[in-house]
Amino acid sequence: MSKSSANTDNTKSIPDVTDDSFRHWHLSRDQDNIIYARLDREGERVNSLSRAVLEEFEQIVILAEKEKPKGLVLMSGKTTGFAFGADVKEFEGFSSADKVSNEISRVHGMFTRLEKLPCTTVAAIEGYCLGGGLEMSLACDYRIAKDVPSTRLGFPEVQLGIFPGFGGSARSVHTMGGMKAMELMLTTRQISARAARSVQLVDEVIGRHEELIWAARRAIMAGKKSRKPGLVARLSNFWPARKLLAAQMRKQTQKKARPDHYQAPYRLIDTWERFGGNRNKMLQEEARAVGELMVTPTAEGLRRTFHLMERLKAEGKGTEFDVRHVHVIGAGTMGGDIAAWCVLRGMDVSLQDREMKYIEPALKRAEKLFRKKLRDTHKVKAALARLRPDVDANLVPRADVVIEAIFENAEAKQELFKSIEPRLKDGAVLATNTSAIPLETLARSLVNPSRLIGLHFFNPVPKMPLVEVVYGPDTDSGYRQKGAAFCQQISRFPLPVKSTPGFLVNRVLAPYMMTALQLHQEGVPAEVLDAAAEAFGMPMGPVELADTVGLDVCLMVTEVLQEGASEESQSPQENFIQALVDDGKLGKKSGEGIYVWENDKPVKRGVAAENHNLAELSEKLIGAYINECKAALSEGVVADADLLDAGMIFGTGFAPFRGGPMHYLENRDRQPKVADSAHSTNIKNDNTSDAEAEAEAEAATKPNAGQEKQTSD
Repeated sequence: MSKSSANTDNTKSIPDVTDDSFRHWHLSRDQDNIIYARLDREGERVNSLSRAVLEEFEQIVILAEKEKPKGLVLMSGKTTGFAFGADVKEFEGFSSADKVSNEISRVHGMFTRLEKLPCTTVAAIEGYCLGGGLEMSLACDYRIAKDVPSTRLGFPEVQLGIFPGFGGSARSVHTMGGMKAMELMLTTRQISARAARSVQLVDEVIGRHEELIWAARRAIMAGKKSRKPGLVARLSNFWPARKLLAAQMRKQTQKKARPDHYQAPYRLIDTWERFGGNRNKMLQEEARAVGELMVTPTAEGLRRTFHLMERLKAEGKGTEFDVRHVHVIGAGTMGGDIAAWCVLRGMDVSLQDREMKYIEPALKRAEKLFRKKLRDTHKVKAALARLRPDVDANLVPRADVVIEAIFENAEAKQELFKSIEPRLKDGAVLATNTSAIPLETLARSLVNPSRLIGLHFFNPVPKMPLVEVVYGPDTDSGYRQKGAAFCQQISRFPLPVKSTPGFLVNRVLAPYMMTALQLHQEGVPAEVLDAAAEAFGMPMGPVELADTVGLDVCLMVTEVLQEGASEESQSPQENFIQALVDDGKLGKKSGEGIYVWENDKPVKRGVAAENHNLAELSEKLIGAYINECKAALSEGVVADADLLDAGMIFGTGFAPFRGGPMHYLENRDRQPKVADSAHSTNIKNDNTSDAEAEAEAEAATKPNAGQEKQTSD
């Protein structure tokens, strides 16, 4: 088991607590009769509050009640942090809302007893303190956080379809004030130690070279308690303020999450609005509301999405591959953004194109990204210094990973590979960012095709979390693992995908978008089609998606998927796209495609929706999507249904609350239904001003994305 460096010689094990008494907590006592309880969950890399951990915690509270120490310090016995929250795996064991509520009430009782201990209690925080771990710390008299980059505090529960249920919602609004606490819970933001101090989530911040154990001891010897929130923060919990603020919170939340898709944030707002002035009543309602939310299909789907994310995070783990230098060939939007992202993750990057004039726009975009992400002039300069133009490809022999990101032409890529292969260093990965061309086609020009993999990024690179790690019949498994390890190093989820035309994501998106275009040609307005998909839970409708990806790219992917078909066999949808492309109407990037684009947004007309059944339209669109998922799974494009669901959620934004297309298919009877129509109203023009939108709010409903808009490229 890992031990905290804070376990110094001036503390000793408590005599009447043997090593066999606790599996997950280590207890010691110093000469001043202060008990230090270190959470070190057995057999796990990180701490989480499992049922066993909480049962032992209850015994620690009973011990403190009995022995009446000078103080009790709660801290971590692991270097990864205090606690990442409750154990999500145990959420699956509850069959009814009442059982969940009873378990929550039991934990409420533990934390209330901690709160009422006659001694001073201190939470000493370094590293992650999230969810249930933060809720436990809020029941302490005083909270100290170490100012290191790894220290992050927050409430992620809304992402799991619930809200803080171990007393966190009730305690936080009275510790920080309603407005600040609700913002933290609704946004699920994780904040630094200093930011937590500024909103009174913690009481004291110590420097990176100070020891938490000494800071905690000082606080106990001085009998420190948390300060009461300021006047404005206290007033925010009064009824008139709650009523006004709750209305504003609902309005802001609706911009990001539809109430028919994501119930938790709205239930949290309701709970605070009704009971925020009375902590005990809010605790009671918290237990009831979270219990009911926990057993909803939405929470089930979001928990599955969480587990799928953990599955992807495990890909490539244990592979020794330390990437120091990346060489990117092709400084277009994708290549330039891949290069900039690798720099942000601490790597040296060389960027190659035919002439410097093609690299300069990528450098300007990179600088803009660095300024946004780093917010420090010196850090921006250092990042720019790590991004080196390399027209002559002089730095190829230094690269651990070489990524080709030129235009989608198999012959051009083959010629490029032929020229650079002899210059690659031993063990270097050769990767292509092709969005659809099979690896076996590209590998024909290589002497050693075993090192070629696909690293298919999605657009926009800084926002999209997934990378398809494509392997062909000749790809060595070691290089495939290196590709996954590289993705982990740049904070991206690697999805192992077999080389087939379109791979997984684009293969599924193509028939989805083509079905939409077919319906559009049959007379259904593009705005209605997009509304139908968004009503299902997609972050962006298929027509807007096609324009965003680029109609030329859509056409290319379709051609790759139908390689070998005659020109006469082109579908009417393909002919429709071809005509637009021939006319220079490529979509967002050219300012016009199916939509006209202004200020990077599609101009959507106000369209009467009462003549269109959104439920039927979404069934047709999602049906085409899921049918292709089933075909890809049966052909072994990915290893199993979990990986397919993960790929479609993180690669296309498939409604996370539905748990993935395969999960949706198996559980569709329990899933939220799409309303038949848009409430017999007009679908709002996306370019309406904020003032106009407010005026229309009572008369019009525009389906809104529940998550970031995500596109494939």
